[in-house]
Amino acid sequence: MTDYGHDLEFGYFLIPDSSDPGGILDLGERLDALGYDLIGIQDHPYQRRFFDTWALMAMILARTERVRVFPDVANLPLRLPAMLAKEAATLDQLSGGRFELGLGAGAFWDAIAAMGGPRRFPGEAVGALEETIAIIRAMWSGQRGVRLEGEHYRVVGAQPGPLPAHDIGIWLGALGPRMLGLTGRLADGWVPSMSYLAPGASLESQKIIDAAAREAGRDPSAIRRIYNINGSFAPSAAQPFGPADREVVGPPEHWVAALTSLATRYGFASFVLWTEPTAESLRLFVEEVAPAARERVAAVRAARG
Repeated sequence: MTDYGHDLEFGYFLIPDSSDPGGILDLGERLDALGYDLIGIQDHPYQRRFFDTWALMAMILARTERVRVFPDVANLPLRLPAMLAKEAATLDQLSGGRFELGLGAGAFWDAIAAMGGPRRFPGEAVGALEETIAIIRAMWSGQRGVRLEGEHYRVVGAQPGPLPAHDIGIWLGALGPRMLGLTGRLADGWVPSMSYLAPGASLESQKIIDAAAREAGRDPSAIRRIYNINGSFAPSAAQPFGPADREVVGPPEHWVAALTSLATRYGFASFVLWTEPTAESLRLFVEEVAPAARERVAAVRAARG
């Protein structure tokens, strides 16, 4: 049983589909008006049907007032670390501190190579991500003349700026043991997806993250756990929410029970909904499920003392 005590957050997983430019921007505005905490946008530049995620995030941030936005997660092999740092800091400054940085080591290597990116083996991808985190943090530090000679990236006297408006969180999309260890040592958050990692399996992943954090002298609770959750609202649930489930399907009360379990048993605190963006599903999640889940989780935590 795992609970890191973080306040709950509720977000939406937005697909950067280019078929309806006005509609996708309107969706961002709706999420902001409804009171969502987060918008996560996947980053697959090789998908011909997708907008560029970074340009889309800029447009959504420009048209919203309070919701925070993050790439869920950024495709590192097609994004240079120093430029990622500058782009993230720029979006954070221009939005008044509403940007977080999700990072991934890469996948779909044939598609990446087709766009001119590197083709990396798993160990190389993890090493490149670790170098990237070091470069980004240095670029946000305010120091002059950033230098890093790595196996995959090299910066020689790079001049940082601008600085972010707030301490941007670096959240890693991690599944394998080495990536999980890197998350525990260096990251501010962990972003798995329920479709790839069921709640029950996540407990072993949490143990790896926590052990790596402690070995690095960190408190595991310093790492926020963000869960991409796919599912839908339905009149009834087929069964109680369980550790092997890969989606949540049922009425709002079923969702409240599921998210309470995910928060108080499995350690997750930010829930990013992946479902058809109907007006009713978007409203139910943030207006009915979110407040009830916050209340239920607070009660469980209070009972535990």
